[in-house]
Amino acid sequence: MKRSPGTGSAKTSAYTSEALQPSVPDDTIIRPHAETAYAHELAALAATDDRPRPASWRLSPWAVVTYLLGGKAGETVIEPKYYGQRRLIEIAVATLATDRALLLLGVPGTAKTWVSEHLAAAISGDSTLLVQGTAGMNEENLRYGWNYARLLAEGPSEKALVPSPVMNALRDGKIVRVEELTRIPADVQDSLITLLSEKTLPVPELSTEVQARRGFNLIATSNDRDKGVNELSAALRRRFNTVVLPLPDSLDEEVTIVQNRVAALGKSLELPPEAAPLREIQRLVTVFRELRSGKTEDGREKIKSPTATLSTAEAISVIHQGQSLAVHFGDGELRAHDLAAGLSGAIIKRPGYGCRRLAGIPGDRGEKTGWLAGFVPGL
Repeated sequence: MKRSPGTGSAKTSAYTSEALQPSVPDDTIIRPHAETAYAHELAALAATDDRPRPASWRLSPWAVVTYLLGGKAGETVIEPKYYGQRRLIEIAVATLATDRALLLLGVPGTAKTWVSEHLAAAISGDSTLLVQGTAGMNEENLRYGWNYARLLAEGPSEKALVPSPVMNALRDGKIVRVEELTRIPADVQDSLITLLSEKTLPVPELSTEVQARRGFNLIATSNDRDKGVNELSAALRRRFNTVVLPLPDSLDEEVTIVQNRVAALGKSLELPPEAAPLREIQRLVTVFRELRSGKTEDGREKIKSPTATLSTAEAISVIHQGQSLAVHFGDGELRAHDLAAGLSGAIIKRPGYGCRRLAGIPGDRGEKTGWLAGFVPGL
């Protein structure tokens, strides 16, 4: 079986604007891939990066960490993509430079997918080799499939073979991502064991195999909070180095994350930045943190926690919905009633969690009725 050549580790493989241009104009894409959206940062890092690079990596491990956590590359300011402990990202990047796969673990909304996408973009220049884990997956999604029309007409052949993203990553020496690994049935999960240990994908129908080229590795993400989780076998877990991504440590850190992501995503949705004032973002994040912890920020009052995760990602979605309401149906400024409309949907996942509890969330001045009173639909 023919295999395409792997990418080199020399600076000739550095990012170029031509290689990263999307096939359609940028302003028509709601969410460009990381290697497109941050092409200028990746190019600047590649141009100034003089540290050792693992084979087929576009950037050195040091530059990859800088790309994720922010810094400078010459005169170019690198925007932080992840806010959290630097050591966690260093461990993740160091893992990918070895022959062990990386498992990003955490509750929903802790930026696992976001981090995996940016790691793949910085290391391979391609974040699109992606397998979405589902309960109905079979081994073809992780290994390869067949074009059945060709298979019936010609029999097993290279032309009839349909490679998976995993097979393409093996051939090209790139990073492949597997989302929601624990949603995949256990017997399908275990098809990764040989692939990760032997770095080869047998194709017995063609009496051949695809061997991994330098630069290949796998990033999986998983959470154990949702229902329908399939535990990893001990044999498969040993093939991964696990990095747990926690929720933001402090209120200020979470507010910064929400504020920056709201500003970035608001541009693609054509929502004016002034439609999300900092005060309302702080108020919403405070509510989310109090409901997650089951107590107020000052620790004086207990609050019943909902079954919903109330992640940072959900806070960003609530802000965006509130912005849209304020811009299209209000005076353009995000207010409490705009936030409350989205907040009720994020918190109330089942009828048992009464709306009246939302109205009882204390306000920022300690009002007994709370700032949501009168704003939540259904009260």
